[in-house]
Amino acid sequence: MTTVPEYPTGHQLLAGKSVLVTAAAGTGIGFATAKRCAEEGATVIISDKHERRLGEAAEQLSEIASAKPVAIPCDVTDETSVQALFDGAVQATGGLDVVVNNAGLGGTVELVEMTDDQWHLVLDVTLTGTMRCTRAAMRHMLPRKAGVIVNNASILGWRAQHGQAHYAAAKAGVMALTRCAAIEAAPHNVRVNAVAPSLAIHPFLNRAIDDETLGELTKLEAFGRSAEPWEVANVIVFLASDYSGYMTGEIVSVSSQHP
Repeated sequence: MTTVPEYPTGHQLLAGKSVLVTAAAGTGIGFATAKRCAEEGATVIISDKHERRLGEAAEQLSEIASAKPVAIPCDVTDETSVQALFDGAVQATGGLDVVVNNAGLGGTVELVEMTDDQWHLVLDVTLTGTMRCTRAAMRHMLPRKAGVIVNNASILGWRAQHGQAHYAAAKAGVMALTRCAAIEAAPHNVRVNAVAPSLAIHPFLNRAIDDETLGELTKLEAFGRSAEPWEVANVIVFLASDYSGYMTGEIVSVSSQHP
């Protein structure tokens, strides 16, 4: 097992930019992304369905940012809630430069045992929720002729994993959505890309995957460990920044997993 690299210092890659991150409460990729964006000089707006955890995340981020981040509760399965999120974020910042769509829902169940409700819930949060937020972001960014959208997909959009038919289908959909949105947005100088992490372990992941399975998945990683959430966030920061200015419609794998 390799050791975790040293946490990077900021280089002001997002200085002067406003960044909205969905599902940013807790300890996962969303919070890590909001934190890294703040450390890179961005004005950060965070959102999550869980209001208490959202407030706690805002308090934590206030120690990094020059001011307490705007925190707006949002349920990505509700179009009215999504509209309220984007209206509030635009009002708070004057205009969004970057939107990171991180909201997703997993779970482990074999297809033969899966109910329609289980299927629809994962698809509604993970795929349709991403569509709703991508659509809202594009409606804001296209007239402004500027903006970046980064979606959180998964290597399961490419690879099979036992008990993950609903999640894998949703993430494959996020990949296809990203590519199609990018083609539509490109003439308006708006970029749309996605990251596809393999395994980034955090406490909330145990709700979807048991410890034994996580251990087996970790063995597949070339480094012999899972990614830290901030390591995935670093790639999101890159895609959000001007350093990826020629990239759109791309799905960037954040993985050391063997084929």
